[in-house]
Amino acid sequence: MLINDRNSRTAALLSLPLFVVAGAGLGGCGTCSTADTRDANAKETAMTAENRPLQTQIDEHKAGFAARASDEKKVLYQDGIDDVVRQGVLDGAVNVGDTAPGFTLPNASGTDVTLGSLLAQGPVIVLWYRGGWCPYCNLTLRAYQERLDEINALGATLVAISPELPDNALSTKEKNALKFEVLTDVNNRVAKRYGVVFDLTEGVHESYNTSFGLDAHNGQSSGELPLGATYVIDTDGRVTYAFLHEDYRERAEPSEVLDALRAVAKR
Repeated sequence: MLINDRNSRTAALLSLPLFVVAGAGLGGCGTCSTADTRDANAKETAMTAENRPLQTQIDEHKAGFAARASDEKKVLYQDGIDDVVRQGVLDGAVNVGDTAPGFTLPNASGTDVTLGSLLAQGPVIVLWYRGGWCPYCNLTLRAYQERLDEINALGATLVAISPELPDNALSTKEKNALKFEVLTDVNNRVAKRYGVVFDLTEGVHESYNTSFGLDAHNGQSSGELPLGATYVIDTDGRVTYAFLHEDYRERAEPSEVLDALRAVAKR
């Protein structure tokens, strides 16, 4: 795994505790009205549902998979993760200090979006996801949507890129109520220029086709997918932050990306 620079860091963030609504504390307020207490509870519940760290949500999903998946599937998917390391993908990916390759890709409505035009407006966050079929991707997309106002307030633009066909990208955008651009990179053409593409093992490729029809979903049968990579690109085209991980379940925490944007703003 590489995060922010080429120096090694911990392979995954520590699991964070779940937030708990302190109902007893709220109910113990002798001066609060029933309406006040109800409003306070509603607000706190909304905070716990929407603002929990992405890593906490990912860890919960990982725990659910571990509890229900067969040993055979666990071994199959772990071998797929290990194979990303064997392929040396992380070593060859675009990283901090590199110039980000330019791109022109269609959005969910079929309109071309260029990196150059986005950079003319401010820094850009480029977030790769595997597809709307991936639960970890959907968690990530929703987590970034929740922080979109903060991203925009820093003068930045967020775009998400995947190899899924435009109709599927549109479905991903609609089901997650995304207000940022979702771009289609058919055949991983741009992802290859960033060096974030890996080959699925034969076993994982077969499993994905059996489960949800990966080849039909992406309109090609190469068995290639992008890492769940995230970049912050400054207006001069230089990468100032990079999250790269061999494990498809690990993703850049939005708060960390926001910190990287604030660092850019201070220059």
